[in-house]
Amino acid sequence: MRIEGYIEHPNMKITVFKMDTRLSVKFETGNYEQTYKFRMGDLIQSFRDIEKLVDSSFMGGVLKEFERMSRISGMALERHLPRKGEEEFPDIV
Repeated sequence: MRIEGYIEHPNMKITVFKMDTRLSVKFETGNYEQTYKFRMGDLIQSFRDIEKLVDSSFMGGVLKEFERMSRISGMALERHLPRKGEEEFPDIV
């Protein structure tokens, strides 16, 4: 697998990879990442084709998915590692 290039975005790192007959687009932000894989064919053959495919609508969907991923992991952490409340002090009479 080799890096074909990067797509600029203010909130995500977007890397395009090529491996055999597949182009992959990896989106990274914070602790999360998403990868979308596309088979090379008539419609997608190069980095430039991926740049066209990953438009503002596509990126908006990716950002919404990152938000969903954050909520899912946050809920899991809350279930299994609940936050401790403020320390309670004994009542002094």
